[in-house]
Formats: sequence, structure tokens, C-alpha cells
Amino acid sequence: MNTNDQIVDAGETSFAREHGQTLGGHLGFEVFRALHADRKGVAVVDYAGAEPKEVKAESLLVLATLLADRLKKLTSAKRVGIVLPPGTGGLVANLATVFAGKVPVNLNFSLGRAALESSIDRAGIDLILSAEKVKAKLKDFPWSDAYFDVGAVLEEIRGARGRLLRRALLLSLPCGLAASLLKIPRTGGEAEAGLLFTSGSSGTPKGVALSHRNLLANCLQIRDAAVITDGEILLGNLPLFHSFGFTVTLWFSLLEGIELVTVSSPLEVKKGLKAIREKKVTILLGTPTFLRPFLRKGTEDDLASVRCVIAGAEKTPPGFAEKWEDSFGCRYFEGYGLTETSPVLSINRPGDGSRKGSVGKLMPGVAARSLDPDSGEPRAPTETGLLCFRGPNVFGGYLGEPERTKEVLPGDGWFHTGDLGRFDEDGFLFIEGRLSRFSKIGGEMVPHGTVEQAVAKALGVEDSDKPLVAIGS
Repeated sequence: MNTNDQIVDAGETSFAREHGQTLGGHLGFEVFRALHADRKGVAVVDYAGAEPKEVKAESLLVLATLLADRLKKLTSAKRVGIVLPPGTGGLVANLATVFAGKVPVNLNFSLGRAALESSIDRAGIDLILSAEKVKAKLKDFPWSDAYFDVGAVLEEIRGARGRLLRRALLLSLPCGLAASLLKIPRTGGEAEAGLLFTSGSSGTPKGVALSHRNLLANCLQIRDAAVITDGEILLGNLPLFHSFGFTVTLWFSLLEGIELVTVSSPLEVKKGLKAIREKKVTILLGTPTFLRPFLRKGTEDDLASVRCVIAGAEKTPPGFAEKWEDSFGCRYFEGYGLTETSPVLSINRPGDGSRKGSVGKLMPGVAARSLDPDSGEPRAPTETGLLCFRGPNVFGGYLGEPERTKEVLPGDGWFHTGDLGRFDEDGFLFIEGRLSRFSKIGGEMVPHGTVEQAVAKALGVEDSDKPLVAIGS
């Protein structure tokens, strides 16, 4: 990692040069190629039902390519909505969409009806893949005529033995030939590959358009960071509308041949612990909020197989990582990222790649710098300032919102995050908070989070699952 007086650079230029051919490719083709290479291997163990179901890579390809054929006939729209939990159905729906040359939009059903209606309209969605069980639970979701029961279609496909056999035979052909016959796209690059809606800090949801280059780059960066390595077994329970779940659980696992054990929700703690025990899961992903119930209800025996937990999306509370490691004897690695960066920007790593209180070092291929929050002038990376990043995983803009895009991509080549942070002399990144969550007092930037933690500790509620103290400016 090179550091000058203004920029921290983790090989941005060399990474893009080394992986240039892959970064110009298509997410669908790259995943097709990875699954095709290990067709007989178990790709997913799905804990959605009463009993876990193993699904081989070949079965994923058969189901997804047959569903892709159907999607091409059902809609001419660029994007396809998906409302499904982690599991076989969610994986197949996303795979089928990219195989069909379309863009998956995993809709965040927690945003509320008005926000969802806005998201569906702005994305131009006229088809939403879901299932009856999901539809029954989401009473306030604006289903309308766009609903399509992908669960029923997959059961229909499974029952058509002749069609399954013919597709399996086609998939036994050499990868390039099979992909050509199935019309799997090969060129993606800067074209949109996924759309995620994020609530942000205010206003209507922002549509974060991620390109093939963005997602492929972040998967390569995660691989090169070597926290998740060959032979790992990953618990996938994060929502697919969450960038962490979308990139790491879904695309990274499939691209790298990581066996995925899926549970429908991180809130299904009992089932999650059962899956960890039975399938000897080695890696957990999550936010502190989702991990806290595992800490409360799990035992050391439950997590005996777990090598490490990778936490992100929200700041880890003081003492939480230490409590986790003391309770379960496995490492707790905190990272940092945003939906707009596909999402991972930095992570703590095994060995000397970890530092207490930090979110680790930059991912390969990322460069960072710091700006004065008031003047916008460059600061030394070791000084607290507005964090800006550059790299192939950084998005190109918000869907249909040039003004919002200009706020974070002002044309200087850097993504302005709105987060305040600093690097230490060894390149470890420390997040201080959001710019909107600071007040200037006596010329000093005072973080609201620090004040809230002190008040919560004084009141004895610092271990609450929900924030009970909030400071406004």
C-alpha cells in the first residue's frame, strides 16, 4: 500500500490493469462459467423448509437457464423486480435475470409501500418474481399485476423431466459452446448489472446502479483480500436487497465456488444456529444488530466450526468484538463499505492485518483521500476528514437523479461518502461517523455517536438491541 501526503493507494491502477479483461466481462457469463466448471459440486444447502435441501451447481444452472428462457418471453423491460429471501429461489431468480440479459432489482420491502411504489415506477419494472409464501407475509407490498409466482414455475420445471434432461445434456457441452447456445451475454463492463434501492439519510429511496465492472471488481477484491478462502462454508442469511447480501452472499459465493448455507432471515436465530452446527459453517456475515442475538443465544459448541465473523454496514459497538471472541473463540473482523461501492472498501484480516477499533486496510484496487469538511481542501490521510474513494467498485451514479449523483460524484474523479474518518500510519482506516452526525463546537467537530455512547453507558443501556439515546443538531 502506497501512501503519499494526500492519497492512500492500494494498487488502484495495477489492479485495473491486471484484471482488465474480467472487469469488461458480464456477471452472468462469469457466474455461468464458475458453476459450469463444478457442476457436480454442492452450491447451496437451503434451510428454508423443514429439512435442509442440497442443490448442486448443475441444478442451479438448469433451473436458472430455463427460467431465463421464460423471462425473455414475459417481459421486454430492462429490469426485473425480485422479492425473495436468501435461498434457492432467490439465487435462481437473480441468476435467471442476468442470464436473460436483464438487471435484477431485489426490492427492499422494509422501505414501506410509498417508497416501494416509487422504486418500482422509477426502475420501470413490470414483472416481480416472488412466491406465495412471501406474498402472504407482505400484506402491504404493492403487488398489482406485476406479481409472478417463481416458486410455482420452479416446481413446474422440476416436474418436466424431459425438459430437465435435455437442458442437463446441453450443459454437459463445453462451457463456451453451452453459453453460446443458451445466449448467455458475455460483454458487460460499465453496463448496469444490478440496482439496489437504499433509504439513505432522507428523502425518497436512491436507486444505486451497479455495473458489471463494479460487482466483478468487488468480488475480485474480496477474493484477493483472502479473508474468505477456498473450502470455506458461508452462512447466507442477509437479505438480497442488502448490498452485503447481494454481493458477498450471492455473487461472490457463486463466482468463487464457496459452499453457501442459506437461512431465510438473520432473525431466524434458532435455525441459523442449527445450520451452523449441522453444516460446519466456517464464516458468518452480519451487522452487529443481526449478530447480537447469536451472541445472546448461541453457545461455544454451536459455533465450534466458525473460523471468523465478518461484520459491516454499521459500526461495531465498543466491547462487542471482544465479547464475541471471548464467547466463541473465533475472530471478529470488522469492515467498511457502502452500497455505492458494491459495497466493500476495507476489512480487517488475519495475522497482522487487523487493528482494534479500525475497519481494516483498503481492499486491493482502491484509493482513498481525505478532505476538509468545510473548505473541501485536501487533508493528510492521518487527519480526520471527509472520506473519498476511487476504484473499479465505485458506482457511476443514482438512477435518474443527476443532482443527487453530483453531490457524491462532483466530477473530481472521487466518490464523496459523507463519512468522516482517518488512517493511521500503517494504513488502517478508522471511521469517526457521518458528516451529518457531527456538530461543530468551539471549532472542533464533535461526533454525536460518541456523545450517545457516553450517555447510554451512564444510563446502563449500552447493550440494548436498539438505540435508546439520540443526539440531534
